[in-house]
Amino acid sequence: MALASMSEIFERMARNGQEFWEVVLADDMDERQVSREASMAKMLTTWQAMQDAADSYTGRKRSVSGLVGGDGMKMRQYTFRGCAMTGGYVSEVIAEALSMAESNACMRRIVAAPTAGACGVLPAVLLPLCKYEELTQHQLLEALYVAAGIGSIIAYKASIAGASGGCQAEIGTASAMAAGALVALRGGEGEQIGHAVAMALKNLMGLVCDPVAGLVEVPCVKRNVIGAVNAVSAADMALAGIESRIPVDEVIDRRTAQARADGQTRKAMNRKKENAAMQYLLVGFTVWVITFFVIRHTHRK
Repeated sequence: MALASMSEIFERMARNGQEFWEVVLADDMDERQVSREASMAKMLTTWQAMQDAADSYTGRKRSVSGLVGGDGMKMRQYTFRGCAMTGGYVSEVIAEALSMAESNACMRRIVAAPTAGACGVLPAVLLPLCKYEELTQHQLLEALYVAAGIGSIIAYKASIAGASGGCQAEIGTASAMAAGALVALRGGEGEQIGHAVAMALKNLMGLVCDPVAGLVEVPCVKRNVIGAVNAVSAADMALAGIESRIPVDEVIDRRTAQARADGQTRKAMNRKKENAAMQYLLVGFTVWVITFFVIRHTHRK
């Protein structure tokens, strides 16, 4: 049975003496009926795909529309020159988020985390961290399980689709997943993971889906940067002992209500557009009919 809430994970942690990632691992084994080794092998494949996507990025490719491409390399070069105001880790997070999101727009192989449009957020916070801290492969897999658990709960309770839930559903969820993964990597407790998730989600709540030309390119690629940097901020706050005043499950539930409200608003706007279009057609047709009969009457005279 899929995990239904963050509270359920916390309860299992306390009852079974497990860490957050172990609860998610056990749930995956039960749901897919696979062994521990098979589950972890699958997660390792995911991690390796993220690494491959980052290692093979050159910045030379452009999307079919021409709107996206090359910015990740520009940010990497800017960071390498030591010009970035953020410096160090965060500037590399920005570069990696751009590179990975561009790779998606340019039809390269990426890992949807949780969606293709938000694929840059999670790897952006994890890959650069490997350069600054000595992290084992097992630690990184644990972090991915934490991220997966958070993503699955949000998908179960709310939505991860930008088309139905807005950009808050995609980038917001990815940011929450990344924030929780970072807290876990730093040895944070389950409650701290929850606070990081709540703060990451709240910071991006209400973010709408407004792609230029209907493509997942502008402003989608650069919003991966916002989601990644937001994740780092939320993780640091949670690790510092700062708490979300609103419990994490309530934040996720509010996201659900927000997504529904946004969906109803979009439907109402679409109906208004359809009605307006119909009115324009009727007015145009009426004008045409009147003009036709006036001209006909004039000719008869």
